[in-house]
Amino acid sequence: MDELFDTAEKKVLVDMVRLAQKHGMKGIKGDWKEFLDFHDKKFGASLSDPTRRSIDMLSAFLKTFTKEDDLKFFAKIMQCHLKRNLVDQLTKTSADDEIPEQRLVRLTLEHPQYPSDYSFPSNDEEWVVIKLSKKSKVMRSNAMLAVDCEMVLCEDGSEALVRICVVDRNLQVKLDEHVNPGKAVADYRTDITGISATDLKGITCSLADVQKSMKMLLFKGTILVGHSLNNDLKALKMDHARVIDTALIFKYLDGSINRRPSLNNLCKSVLGYEVRKKGAPHNCLDDACAAMKLVLAKIDNGVDKAIPLVQEDVPESEMAKLLLHRIPNNVPPEELHKVIPADFTIELKPSRKVKGDKYSAFAIFKNPHEAHQAYETVKGSQEKDSLGRPQKLVELKLTTGMVTSLYVRKMAPDDSLGQISFKKRAFQAEEAPGASKMLKTNPKTEEDSSNQCCDDLALIERKKQELSKRERGDPNHSCDHLKEIERLKQELIERDVRLTAQDKIITHLRKRLNSRYGKRRPKV
Repeated sequence: MDELFDTAEKKVLVDMVRLAQKHGMKGIKGDWKEFLDFHDKKFGASLSDPTRRSIDMLSAFLKTFTKEDDLKFFAKIMQCHLKRNLVDQLTKTSADDEIPEQRLVRLTLEHPQYPSDYSFPSNDEEWVVIKLSKKSKVMRSNAMLAVDCEMVLCEDGSEALVRICVVDRNLQVKLDEHVNPGKAVADYRTDITGISATDLKGITCSLADVQKSMKMLLFKGTILVGHSLNNDLKALKMDHARVIDTALIFKYLDGSINRRPSLNNLCKSVLGYEVRKKGAPHNCLDDACAAMKLVLAKIDNGVDKAIPLVQEDVPESEMAKLLLHRIPNNVPPEELHKVIPADFTIELKPSRKVKGDKYSAFAIFKNPHEAHQAYETVKGSQEKDSLGRPQKLVELKLTTGMVTSLYVRKMAPDDSLGQISFKKRAFQAEEAPGASKMLKTNPKTEEDSSNQCCDDLALIERKKQELSKRERGDPNHSCDHLKEIERLKQELIERDVRLTAQDKIITHLRKRLNSRYGKRRPKV
């Protein structure tokens, strides 16, 4: 029993230290690595993995934090673990006996991002905590409600709820209300929310009214469903332990758990339709229905079976950018050119908060190739964000002599150019027992495509030389043609890069298939 307690305690401490690292937090003896250098002369920061450190060492580091905000942050993480343990204790079933809905709750609670995303200030004023009954039949309930909220930005820098939609598993509307934000609004974000000042005229429904309605809907152990549900719960100022987050229960084919698919991408991959066209505002009711449909599809297909996700398209114009984020407000935009040794223009990104202590900016290059090359030259520690996009934590020395840090991030995962798009097949193809659905390929077509690309490049070079000779009498006209040819040549080179990456993925999949099944390949 003591050993089990120690394991559970260490898991909590490890999560706290990791999140402290992620947020760049420092105690009175510095950050985690600085603390190790000081307290462990033998190994120091060379052994920085928290899981390989003792409970005493982890505890000693956490005790160096004395600021009230830091202590509140750690209290939130502890609260998340308590919610996990509460659900485990009340369920008291084996994995075989667990109902699919509760299994999806467990997958959400056990996701590595859960402690940071669902660490709410539940003790603060206006917050409501939905208490779970200790009756086992409540925890065995498969009742589900899906929610989606729209929020506006207020002048005090906070966000306020302005609309909520709730549907049951039959997609029947249980709640659909516009909400008075109760504060002066700085930005209605109409292009996203679809809500303007006119829509809220005469609205008397308050946040407290919505919370009262939600408590009535959830008091019998009902599971709350949503996409990035933590954002909706923050807007509602509600804490609920039985949740299913569709952003956390689906995985990409590569098994990545840090990359979060968008709701639109999930709908395309799993349901075969787009919940909204690119650039269109959100529809609260449509998004709530989509989240419920995704959970039902997951249950119907088998909770633990992987559903291939379509790789989200990133426009070429976006790939020609790098994002510089978590920039301290005391860093002038013109100093950002010191971070990346390349030629680019700076475009400030609008802040979601009126009074934030950090800001973000885009470094815009001529094309994706230049952006990629520039990122490679950046010196910093390599990481990945929650969506699997590469980023580097870099140090910047200002003209004043002060040293600060910020992140430089790509606009898409590294495999986005070569990733293969999968159509809806999760409920159409027959799957071999114990096997994930396999990719159908045509080696001859792939080889022909690659050869065709080389032939096209050779043809362009010949045409370029012919035009150069033929149109010397009209330099301006010739220049236009040559520019167009250079553009086409660049497009073909990029296409060749995508094909090469695609070939590597296909080869990797074939090797995995052969090693797993040998000559008995499953039918797809």
